[in-house]
Amino acid sequence: MNSSKTLGVGLIGYGFAGKTFHAPLIRAVEGLALRAVASSDAAKVKKDFPGATVFADPRQMIEADGIDLVVIATPNDSHAPLARLALEAGRDVVIDKPFTLDMAEARELIALAERQARLLSVFHNRRWDSDFLAAKFGVESGVLGRVTHFESHIDRFRPEVRDRWRERSGPGAGVWYDLAPHLIDQTLCLFGLPDAVQANFLLQRPGAQAVDWAHAVLSYPHHRVILHASMIAAGGSPRFLVHGDKGSLVKHGIDQQEAQLLSGMLPGNQGWGVDLDRMQIWNAAGECRGMPTPAGDHRRYYAGIRDALQGAAPNPVPPIQALAVMAVLEAAIESATGGTSRAIPLTDSERAAFADSQVKTASRKSA
Repeated sequence: MNSSKTLGVGLIGYGFAGKTFHAPLIRAVEGLALRAVASSDAAKVKKDFPGATVFADPRQMIEADGIDLVVIATPNDSHAPLARLALEAGRDVVIDKPFTLDMAEARELIALAERQARLLSVFHNRRWDSDFLAAKFGVESGVLGRVTHFESHIDRFRPEVRDRWRERSGPGAGVWYDLAPHLIDQTLCLFGLPDAVQANFLLQRPGAQAVDWAHAVLSYPHHRVILHASMIAAGGSPRFLVHGDKGSLVKHGIDQQEAQLLSGMLPGNQGWGVDLDRMQIWNAAGECRGMPTPAGDHRRYYAGIRDALQGAAPNPVPPIQALAVMAVLEAAIESATGGTSRAIPLTDSERAAFADSQVKTASRKSA
């Protein structure tokens, strides 16, 4: 593909994810142009993007002239069928997390993308969160020594159940599908595949229809990873807690990009991604020092997609890495149902492909 070509993007869905994350980020990346949106609320789209064409039917948008990349930001149960339509139409595809509802759908899409020779990627934007970059520093810099314990929380205080698809009973609903893909993907980026996962889920709030409390332990040979998500936590939980044999890291504050987008800040504006909450590093003597937290920048995901489509870089989140997230997600569900730990359900060839993709991702970052 000509590296000078501006890539036309069609966005399906203009709800929370499409309006808050995808549309502003696409607009902020040079070489990408949001040309069309499939939405039932044309006025809402036109208010933000007067020049975009709005389609009521996603199929018509997928087939429209000038669309190179289709971005799917719709309820979870529609991810696979819409991605299938787009791939069959010869479009490159980005899907919001979670990839699909299950591994069978994910594997089907991966095979279809390979047959069609199209890019397929999943929007694991939280790799570029400031809080995760702080935890990553603790793991990779050696300042903590050998990691023995890694804990990652996304806790919120929303004691009232909302009437929205994420909190209704149905496929792909609940915090495990909504928040765990972030937690799992970040963990796999740092440590690779665990040996096993053991999970516990709960419907905690009065009137809850979907899982609103989730706790999972991922087993590695020399350490454990705890992933936790709750809707009744008024404060006090660190976002990340990392222990090693030379010290510990604590990161309390969360990445600010979502709050900045909701406030109307545009990606790239002064202060974008800046996190003033310093990470705390504790040494073996019990002494604590604060260190600046790296700035986050979700634009790096879409810049990576642009570069991949122009042949300048690999896919920033290749589908095998998203399939690995689905495998951990699914193993945890089986564990919570059966009450015992579960191995990660990937084949030997999938494990090898995942390991190879991580090497390529690491090589790109060090280049």
